[in-house]
Amino acid sequence: MAVNSPLPVAADLKPVAGIEIGFAQAGIKKPNRKDVLVMRLAEGATVAGVFTLNRFCAAPVQVSKANLAAVTNGAAPIRALVVNTGNANAGTGETGLANAQATCAEVARLLGCEAGQVLPFSTGVILEQLPIAKIVAGLPEAVANLTPDNWFNAAEAIMTTDTQPKAASRTVTIGGHTVTMTGISKGAGMIKPNMATMLGYLAFDAKVAQPVLDQLVKYAADRSFNSITIDGDTSTNDSFMLIATGAGSLEIKEASGAEYEALRDAVTDISRNLAQQIIRDGEGATKFITITVEQGRTLEECRKIAYAIAHSPLVKTAFFASDPNLGRILAAVGYAGVDDLDVTKLDLYLDDVLVAQAGGRNPDYQEADGQRVMKQAEILVRVTLGRGDASATVWTCDLSHDYVSINADYRS
Repeated sequence: MAVNSPLPVAADLKPVAGIEIGFAQAGIKKPNRKDVLVMRLAEGATVAGVFTLNRFCAAPVQVSKANLAAVTNGAAPIRALVVNTGNANAGTGETGLANAQATCAEVARLLGCEAGQVLPFSTGVILEQLPIAKIVAGLPEAVANLTPDNWFNAAEAIMTTDTQPKAASRTVTIGGHTVTMTGISKGAGMIKPNMATMLGYLAFDAKVAQPVLDQLVKYAADRSFNSITIDGDTSTNDSFMLIATGAGSLEIKEASGAEYEALRDAVTDISRNLAQQIIRDGEGATKFITITVEQGRTLEECRKIAYAIAHSPLVKTAFFASDPNLGRILAAVGYAGVDDLDVTKLDLYLDDVLVAQAGGRNPDYQEADGQRVMKQAEILVRVTLGRGDASATVWTCDLSHDYVSINADYRS
């Protein structure tokens, strides 16, 4: 059960003009489950993405990056995305690349475009060849039910160990123009995006120039999907895509001005929501934890410290047990790699409880106060460094027995 994350309601997910979605049950890993997704884009749409920095990146990541780069160099624009779950097509060599390209070719044949205009994505088990025959056989079904209102089915079609689909919609008014945006994400383990297994797709009906969208996706990702972690593992398949369908009245030509900033902030807000849904549904998670590091000298050192806390198994298991063994947090701060950190200036808060002051235990701190906070489903850890104006926030979850059980039995 996801932590304080209600199941999305299909009727609340708004269709976005300029994109149609279809799904199929291809039996890739398990029968009778949605496991293939196709998105068809209208003329005028632009697409931008960020991908895993894992050097062992999956075949579909390689193909998607190449196809997007070709558009930048003058090739025909992207007209479709195709996603499969149940198999990551990672660690599959030349055969994996050929299968990813064959998937694109079949989608292109069915939709009447070029293979280079299709972006492929996969998620699931690594080091197993993609069952390309099953995918090809399932694609006609996905194309046949292409409709604008299939977002909930789309969210279900990309799940792996997720306990529930992840989706969100927003309607915003920017400069007198109404902009509709809807997105989906998936992920529950192997989550520490570095641009997790993480996929995210967000579409909105504004018209955005390609260079602007390229900047916008990086901005939004850094403040959402690149600020979450469940277990510190960066997947081979991570991908986050922005799709500006161009079917609405708002047009953004430059990455500046009030209208761009309003769109940027709205996109970032919904991206953060989709990213946090992943953490709330982390494998075995029982608590949602926000870690904020303030008064740092640089953003980089604040993120180092935040991630050191978020990745510590000792810290995460203490949260699971509601055990206010908070010296573990100080230890993580100390080994984060900020060599000139003056710990005598550091304060540590657990929600509103001042635990450590000037690098030592607050004389007024009572363990009962710490335990009260530790028992909550939502917890804020705040560290102040007393050395500058930079800050960073990371979202994570606790580490429970169920995480071990899920991952010990993942391939069954």
